[in-house]
Amino acid sequence: MNNKQRVIASVQHQRPDRIPYQLGFTQDARRNLAAYYGDEHFTARLNNCFAGLGTAPANAWREIAPDIWEDEFGVQWNRSVDKDIGVVCNCRITPESLPDHPFPDPADPSRYAHYDAFIAAHPDDCAVANLGFSLFERAWTLAGMETILMGMVTDPAFVHALLDRILEHNLAIIDHACRYPIDVMHFGDDWGQQTGLIMGPELWRVFIKPRIRQMYQRVKSYGKLVSIHSCGKVDEVYPDLIGIGLDIFNPFQPEVMDVFEMKRRYGGDLTFYGGISTQRTLPFGTVQQVKDEVRRLLDRVGANGGYIAAPAHCIPGDARPENMAAMIDVLNAQ
Repeated sequence: MNNKQRVIASVQHQRPDRIPYQLGFTQDARRNLAAYYGDEHFTARLNNCFAGLGTAPANAWREIAPDIWEDEFGVQWNRSVDKDIGVVCNCRITPESLPDHPFPDPADPSRYAHYDAFIAAHPDDCAVANLGFSLFERAWTLAGMETILMGMVTDPAFVHALLDRILEHNLAIIDHACRYPIDVMHFGDDWGQQTGLIMGPELWRVFIKPRIRQMYQRVKSYGKLVSIHSCGKVDEVYPDLIGIGLDIFNPFQPEVMDVFEMKRRYGGDLTFYGGISTQRTLPFGTVQQVKDEVRRLLDRVGANGGYIAAPAHCIPGDARPENMAAMIDVLNAQ
């Protein structure tokens, strides 16, 4: 089997010849592991299952001041500390400015110009189009976290209107991306924290669920798989996500949920993608503990398919290089 076939078999809840896996690194973790291996190009040998495509236009990011990066929406990110994502440091939209605020063009051909050649160059991998900051995250980066969360209670009309603008933009992106021979549309939208949903399940069902239902169903209309990345403890809405067509859930954090119980309860409907601890085991465990954890996940969560092995997030800079290497060794030894 190739990686594409392994992912598809897993989503169909059939155990492939080996569990597919995907490894991502923060800049610090990548640098540390490269030094450990003595190989700056070690990622080329990882055999990750996904071949990732972005949906941003060419030159979507520009550095407007030292360590201040501006995205295609005009949101500015201070990367003086967090070099990978950054911290939002401006406000683009207010209730007053929303009606006339321009959004980027989802039909910009530079978003998709590389798709055909990239997919052709990765015939054995599962082609994934990534749409990050896809709804709630896009709203709060544009208007402010406090404004969005308070607005869900005190100004719901504004929050609905902003989310509808974002939804319209996303549906157009989906239409363009899914006309190419991709296999999966992957959305990024963190709803959770360590103890539950940021806005709670009731408000999630009012503001988020109806719109992601439209997004997921649009993807399904093209015959593609739907994947979501949402950090935190969000398992209370797994039944909702299953009901609206989700296929793959990431990052499946073992620090906030019992991953084996989640597999038992929802493993017949969801494929879980993640599960290897980035908050405990990779930074603080021993090499043997890492190997044991990865093998346990492969055997128990990977039983009968429904699993894509991965760290529960891009591996942070405090992960021990020998632990990262041990994880890779177990995944490669399947």
